[in-house]
Amino acid sequence: MTAAYIPGERAIAGVATPLKLSSNESPHGPGARALEAYARAAGEIFRYPSSAQDELRRAVAEVHRLDPARLIFGNGSDEVIQMLTRAFVGPGDEVILSEHCFLMAKVHALAQGAKVLVAPEPDYNTSVDEILKRLTPRTRLVTIASPNNPCGRHLPGTELKRLHSGLPENVILLVDAAYSEYATADDYDNGTTLATQAANVMMTRTFSKLYGLAALRVGWGYAAPEIIQALEHLRSPFNVNGAAQAAAAAAVRDREHAAHVRAYNERERTRLTQGLRALGITVVPSSANFILLLFSEGPRNASAAQAHLLAHGIIPRPVGGSPANSLRITLGLESDNDAVLRALRSFATG
Repeated sequence: MTAAYIPGERAIAGVATPLKLSSNESPHGPGARALEAYARAAGEIFRYPSSAQDELRRAVAEVHRLDPARLIFGNGSDEVIQMLTRAFVGPGDEVILSEHCFLMAKVHALAQGAKVLVAPEPDYNTSVDEILKRLTPRTRLVTIASPNNPCGRHLPGTELKRLHSGLPENVILLVDAAYSEYATADDYDNGTTLATQAANVMMTRTFSKLYGLAALRVGWGYAAPEIIQALEHLRSPFNVNGAAQAAAAAAVRDREHAAHVRAYNERERTRLTQGLRALGITVVPSSANFILLLFSEGPRNASAAQAHLLAHGIIPRPVGGSPANSLRITLGLESDNDAVLRALRSFATG
């Protein structure tokens, strides 16, 4: 049985308002339009939400230019991943997970009685070759995250296509694109085109990151009608509450707020990465809203850096397992990132 998912820490003993950089939340919060829609929804909380999720479906389809019939919504993208696994994976089947995909993908696969094979990620990124060499006649699902977590690397579009072309038609490829809004590289591909053209691809997205709606739990998936129909047979009719639907529909239509958050994140990602590298700290190149710091063995290792940050009121995310001896830090506001730089400067030079 796999380890349970452990959320990022929220508190530091004796610190009233710590700087929480452990859960990849947006420091900007929701935009004004999403907050207004959420407030208006308060007058309707005595009614059941729309089971068809029509307004949210229209909003996502319009903004992303997608076929609304190929969309499904969940209580976070986690639920969509769970529904996909329940629909297509059973006892004795095999699921291949790229090493740094969402931990819950492993939890859901094991809950179905499947055998899980983990494909290592050399250079902290998804390896198409490592995945393909683990294929067997029992493989039913392959799951990757791009950008991945905790590394923040994205799989180039050419490699994503190569991965899909190497899979049998009866194997589903799940592209978890939870951090796709932050990816700005020219070669990034979030899987939309493959999910539109192929019958065995699903892409999942979330409103928890860039849109700042983590507490409302709204995610979505995009796939061929046959996959969506199979998932709809498993979906609870009221799985996304009414206020969450209203806020998410307004959020995705607020392109100005999304563009502001994306540009701010890219600017601060570059600034913080350069600042930490100037201190001699290794930072993995990131396409997400967080960065991964690699430390050497010895007295100035990741545990010592974590303790130093906590002493300065900053909560990072220690990484258990791989990559070893590392910390993940969510990008915050400019003042938050300044605080990280000051703390790690004193750590590096102290």
